[in-house]
Amino acid sequence: MLGVVLLYVGVVLILNGIARLCNVDQKSMAVFNVFTGVLSFVVNIIAVVQGEYFAAGTGLLFGFTYLFIAARYIFNLDGRLYGWYCLFVAINTIPLAFIDPTTFKFIDFTVGNIYWVIIWLLWGLLWLTGFIELVMKKDLGKFVGYLSVIDGIFTAWIPGFLLLINMFPK
Repeated sequence: MLGVVLLYVGVVLILNGIARLCNVDQKSMAVFNVFTGVLSFVVNIIAVVQGEYFAAGTGLLFGFTYLFIAARYIFNLDGRLYGWYCLFVAINTIPLAFIDPTTFKFIDFTVGNIYWVIIWLLWGLLWLTGFIELVMKKDLGKFVGYLSVIDGIFTAWIPGFLLLINMFPK
């Protein structure tokens, strides 16, 4: 299921980045965030039912992210609490980058694990930008748009696709 969710996380990150770079209407951005947020939420609730708590806990970080982004854009909400949520998630990405989800121990540095370290840290950087912009009120300009597109392609779309065809290193 991870491959499916990552594929859609990839596209929504890419679209959010493009929308930011091209000044696309925020309500238009909300639509894909709703789709991806609901998909992530449903898949991760199924994971909870199946007893996959680590996968669900980490996956819901994404689901809530996209659902809040959508709600913020649809209802024109104050983004400061979302910014604090982003800091919470960014902090969590640091240990998550170094924990093997199959053993719940610190990783050994194999090729597959190195990819996940980089992926988690890049996601953390993107979440951190939410805190910096929404709470600290520092405009990071186009950097966030480009980072979102890059994260979407290299941390979600490609790994998600490779997981779907069983070619991502483990």
